Amino acid sequence: MKNNTKIEAFTLSELIVVLILSSIIVGLAFSVLTLVQRHMFSIQENLSNNTTLNKLEQSLWIDFNRYSKITYSNNDEILTLSSEIDSISYKFSTNYVLKDKDTFKIPIASKTFFFDAKTVESGLVDAIQLKTTKAFHDQEMFIFMETDANAYMN
Repeated sequence: MKNNTKIEAFTLSELIVVLILSSIIVGLAFSVLTLVQRHMFSIQENLSNNTTLNKLEQSLWIDFNRYSKITYSNNDEILTLSSEIDSISYKFSTNYVLKDKDTFKIPIASKTFFFDAKTVESGLVDAIQLKTTKAFHDQEMFIFMETDANAYMN
């Protein structure tokens, strides 16, 4: 007596087709994952850059309105803000701005100093314009203070 029971199963060629399709889908998933990770990294870097730039701008605004005398030394690239009680300084370098113990890692492409709406190389300052490099999307900031009569008396 012959046992004529046929077992239903997939053939070898069907299993190979499924494996090939699965490997293609997994490969696409990993490539999409890599793209998403790169995109997330660029978003984080952009957010970090903007946060650092905003911190520098806020610090400059606060100090420009806190101190009554602002001078810039072109030789040392130091911006000194002083009052009768206290003083603070900003040192500009090619890759960072140093404020006492704070370091802002912002590459400055150009900086222009103004006094009484005229560009100055060094001396008294009442406004500053900073432009960042391409790493910070060439952003510009303009910080100023209202000059009081004491600045004109000296």
